[in-house]
Amino acid sequence: MVSVKKNRNIPLVTVHFLMLLLIAVIFLPGRKQTEDPVYFLCGIVIIEGIYLFHTNRHKNKCGAYSVILSILWSGMLIWEILVTKLNLMHPVLMPALENIFAVFAQDWKIMLVGVYSSLQVLFLGILAGLALGTLLGLVCGWNKKLREVSYPIANVLAPIPSIVFAPYIIAVMPTFRSASVVVILLGIFWPCFLKTIISVEGIDGNIIDLARTLELSNTAMVFKVLLPYSLPGILAGLRVTMTTAVMMLTFAEMMGATRGMGYYIVNFNTYGNYTKVIAGIIVVGMVVTLLSALTTRLQKCIKWKKY
Repeated sequence: MVSVKKNRNIPLVTVHFLMLLLIAVIFLPGRKQTEDPVYFLCGIVIIEGIYLFHTNRHKNKCGAYSVILSILWSGMLIWEILVTKLNLMHPVLMPALENIFAVFAQDWKIMLVGVYSSLQVLFLGILAGLALGTLLGLVCGWNKKLREVSYPIANVLAPIPSIVFAPYIIAVMPTFRSASVVVILLGIFWPCFLKTIISVEGIDGNIIDLARTLELSNTAMVFKVLLPYSLPGILAGLRVTMTTAVMMLTFAEMMGATRGMGYYIVNFNTYGNYTKVIAGIIVVGMVVTLLSALTTRLQKCIKWKKY
């Protein structure tokens, strides 16, 4: 029993050893001039705090979290030694970690405005795509003639990424924000539409027969029977939907936006400021992770399931 506990503590010890080693290396003299390392150290403390929080809440996943953070600390350690201490890497393409973390302190207002702008477009496109895809999917799935016509069309269009149409949509729409919403809407609509049709088509015949004995109208059948049956399946794929939508939004913002997460990256990429480019990529990663966590929490709050 004691041996098992010792084995469980090995990853924890490794994580903190690598973290302390990284901090020690930061204070060693290097060949490359960098920003004040205080922001990098603050980042390390925040990451460590998140790690301790999750390991305390999910002790069964402590080993996995420890391995992930060990890889992160090892990567940062190698980066710090090669880039800052030995100055062996490309001076522009491989910026010092101290400089990257300093960007968050310098540009936090610009980044927050960009994130807020992106989330506005993101949620509008997702809500519109899910609402239209679900409603039209229910109607077409319930009506046999509409299903026979719409299903083949959806089956062809659903696999096509909406970012393929992005250049044309941006050229046609009156504003960039409306074009971004349409890009996200199309990317969400067709898969949701197709999945809803399949869900309605696969509903248990006994449920339909029982509903018909009540002499429900088509409207009541759609909203009181088909929608409650299909909704859990639609929400189950919301996490993938959210991630896909962020990808489409970021791509669209790189093609002509004046604000947003994607704009921040492409704007500084144009000027060759890869320090801020990498910082922007980290912001996108954090937003995607946060949205994924919120979506997972929402799915856990759903109490009903299909039987």
